[in-house]
Amino acid sequence: MTSKSLSHLVEELAGQPTETEWVEFKENNSDPYKIGENCSALANAAALHQKSSGFIVWGIRDSDHAIVGTSFRPRNERVGAQELENWLVTLMEPRVDVKIHETQINDQPVVVFEIQAATYLPIRFRGVEYIRIGSYTKKLADHPEKERAIWKLFDRKPFEDGVAATDVSSEDLFSLLDYAGYFRLLKQPLPENRAAILTKLAAEKLIRRRASDRYDISNLGAILFAKDLDTFNRLARKALRVIIYKGENRVNTIREEMFSLGYAAGFERAVSVVNDLLPRDEQIGQALRAEIGVYPEIAIRELVANALIHQDFNITGAGPIVEIFQNRLEISNPGVPLIDTLRFIDEPPRSRNEALASLMRRMNICEERGSGIDKVIFSVEDYQLPAPDFRSSGSSTVAVLLGPRTFALMDREERVRACYQHACLLYVSGKRMSNSTLRQRLGIKESNYPMASRIISDTVKGKLIKPYAAGTGRRDSSYVPFWA
Repeated sequence: MTSKSLSHLVEELAGQPTETEWVEFKENNSDPYKIGENCSALANAAALHQKSSGFIVWGIRDSDHAIVGTSFRPRNERVGAQELENWLVTLMEPRVDVKIHETQINDQPVVVFEIQAATYLPIRFRGVEYIRIGSYTKKLADHPEKERAIWKLFDRKPFEDGVAATDVSSEDLFSLLDYAGYFRLLKQPLPENRAAILTKLAAEKLIRRRASDRYDISNLGAILFAKDLDTFNRLARKALRVIIYKGENRVNTIREEMFSLGYAAGFERAVSVVNDLLPRDEQIGQALRAEIGVYPEIAIRELVANALIHQDFNITGAGPIVEIFQNRLEISNPGVPLIDTLRFIDEPPRSRNEALASLMRRMNICEERGSGIDKVIFSVEDYQLPAPDFRSSGSSTVAVLLGPRTFALMDREERVRACYQHACLLYVSGKRMSNSTLRQRLGIKESNYPMASRIISDTVKGKLIKPYAAGTGRRDSSYVPFWA
């Protein structure tokens, strides 16, 4: 935050009513335990009042909000062997961002603690949740009406509505966001003046107007169109990471790349880099040699887009990752899936981030509802690859594309998964699986039809498919997914 922006913020805070629950004014009180309790209370109160941050301001008299200066120097304060800032952050759960700003206003030293609003759980300090009641800090548990209100708020407030940067000038806004990318991706002409651009961005809820040519940048605006996510401190860890390893495990890393552009602004480049890093096969035609990607590009595109869109932004310290191994590609995102992984093919996706998903669909970055995973499965079958593995792992969702492998090298689980996904793909296309279609999918010779029958039998026993119509023999029977 620039000195000018900080001065403007302090003046705005000083103009608040005496009992503003998301702002605390102090002169010289530096008791670290009281500061910690206030940080918890202000983070929770800011969420309750739908503010992006709560504030403690030293150097302003509480009674009349006059700027009187302070002798408090937070960066010189220590609690035991720890710096005050680090001590505070480690004792607050979930982890919350606390920014310390120092400035001079009218030649008086002023200190501002900017505390990120709670997003999905009340913030605790030393295991206790606090809240502001008027100008007092109280335990949240002693005020059940406030506790109910804050939990109700968490249930309904989406990530996109949060604020990534507050009180920025229009000039700073244009330097922080790739506003031209918004119009380019939606195939709209770029307006000829700033006012029209700002009006459009505000209508899309990428920014919010304040007074006097000042704006807030929403989480939606920042995560999609940031020129550098590192400038939005709370979103920096949400940048897409691509890691390539030597071999089949994570022991030796060859290369790691971080994409700090917003998801929309940087999507095409990110997918292009992933494709360039993947192994390729050389195919020889009648006259020319051509290199063909081992994995279908449409599958990579859809899975990367899904990882960005469906992640749980409330899980801090983690973001979407693409990991490239010698024998597979893993794409993961924080957050367990909202639907069963077995139903990815047929059920419309449920997203925690509907505004984000909707805008990315309008920009043709991802497919319409329900068709993306179908295209992944279809392209994988077309490439004669093993069936992709969709799974929930801890607090993450993982999609695994397996490299080329002959049928003989596939294990029982991989064969059953291929059978199930093949049955699903045919069913949503208005068809039914048979011994013949499965042989074609897995490259099994017609003379080896008993092998396909055994896979079908294993998949039926696993309760993943069921008979649809019996033929004169097992070779003539047809099958549908268990949910059909």
